[in-house]
Amino acid sequence: MSSGPVVAMVWQGLDVVKTARKMLGETNPADSLPGTIRGDFCVEVGRNVIHGSDSVESAQKEICLWFRQSELHPWENSTNNWIY
Repeated sequence: MSSGPVVAMVWQGLDVVKTARKMLGETNPADSLPGTIRGDFCVEVGRNVIHGSDSVESAQKEICLWFRQSELHPWENSTNNWIY
């Protein structure tokens, strides 16, 4: 996270950590499936193009490193009641 521009985000939603991990791929890009971010765009563990928390607990700690509470604005999609 120190070699170039960083875009920090907080994602929310049902099983968001599990879903994000599927989209990101394995920590080791060599173990990541094609179609995942790491599978398509990464070549080695130490020079990764994306980071994602591995648990809700880790996410809570990492969010505090990047954001103040006043910068976080939960968003509720009006269709959530129909989907979940």
